[in-house]
Amino acid sequence: MGELLGRELELDVTNIAHGGVAVARHEGRVVFVSDAIPGERVRARVSNDAKKSFLRAETVDVIEASPHRREHVWAEAGLDREPADRAGGAEFGHIELTHQRELKRQVVADSLRRMAHVESDVRVEPTPDESTDGTGWRTRVRLHVGPDGRPGPFAARSHRVIPVRSLPLAVAEIGDAAPLAESFAGHDTVDVIAPSTGGVRLVVGAQKPSVITEVVREREFRLADTGFWQVHRAAASVLSGAVQSAIDAESFDPTAMNLDLYGGVGLLAAAVADRFGPTTRITSVESDAAATDFASENLSEWLGARAETARVERWIASLAATASASERERLSRAAIVLDPPRSGAGRDVVEAIAALDPEQVVYVACDPVAFARDVDFFSSKGYRLDAVRAFDLFPNTHHVEAVGTLRRG
Repeated sequence: MGELLGRELELDVTNIAHGGVAVARHEGRVVFVSDAIPGERVRARVSNDAKKSFLRAETVDVIEASPHRREHVWAEAGLDREPADRAGGAEFGHIELTHQRELKRQVVADSLRRMAHVESDVRVEPTPDESTDGTGWRTRVRLHVGPDGRPGPFAARSHRVIPVRSLPLAVAEIGDAAPLAESFAGHDTVDVIAPSTGGVRLVVGAQKPSVITEVVREREFRLADTGFWQVHRAAASVLSGAVQSAIDAESFDPTAMNLDLYGGVGLLAAAVADRFGPTTRITSVESDAAATDFASENLSEWLGARAETARVERWIASLAATASASERERLSRAAIVLDPPRSGAGRDVVEAIAALDPEQVVYVACDPVAFARDVDFFSSKGYRLDAVRAFDLFPNTHHVEAVGTLRRG
């Protein structure tokens, strides 16, 4: 290996891969190409040839452009810069917005087909308040501090800090407040946060977190400013509604042993309880103790709601192993909502959930490949994917959110 590193190749780009890169071939090897669009012919510089089966390359020039190509929404990530100097985090910014959603749809559908043997007519839905170019949606931005003390994003696929003068994916309040020209020498990160109440705040390095309030459909959620929260300004509302719609009301039992796994500060548990009323019983399980404390507070109006601090894989395995006959009966009538991290729930969690034999499972996924893998695990345990929706909650990036309903039989 090494004979192609740094060489420029002319490539015909054929399709899109998970992770925001396009696919081409060179002398029988797959080439994963950044900053390209299927259907284009590009000149790309090889950046990694360490594997026999594939190469990685960065587009340096477009020979035949796709009709879906546009000027990049982020000047600091454009093709006129050397690949190593392009800001990361907007890898689809050169693609017209509706075509971005088509490419994401292809990734979701292809992942389900290949990994779960499920054919899906899923489409990627925009958010109700989407801008025409997919900018202005991020309410949280993490900047990294470079050797000169200036904060900025990492370059694509590296930990090199790129100084920038703009943050176009961020909401206007962050764009106005971000200290992009200031020095933060001695610190590693600067978080710029624009919650729905209270104004913009900076969290520098290991600064002690403070409490913020987010409002979703007139309901308030308290959490730490550095705690997990959906970054798109509309995501919490969109996902709450999607989960509410994904649950089959005719078979939902508010007195069953309903669960919200990877529950965070209680957003989706509250969505379930809001839809099905004050008698709803639901337990939220989250490994972060601070988030669980906030969940207990955020869910306090429902007498049947509670929050537990535990690693989901251990908690659900223990429940599957020790549940009493009466608990199993209540679990068999339950709806289980899970919103795992990007790596997905995994075989052990899926098998433990299936062992509880719940009536329905609602899976919120931020990675289509991990989702499809877990759908296949569920299928092996007798659960079918009954419905799936996808949402463009990360415009100008390759990320896409999906909500799937799995039923017995």
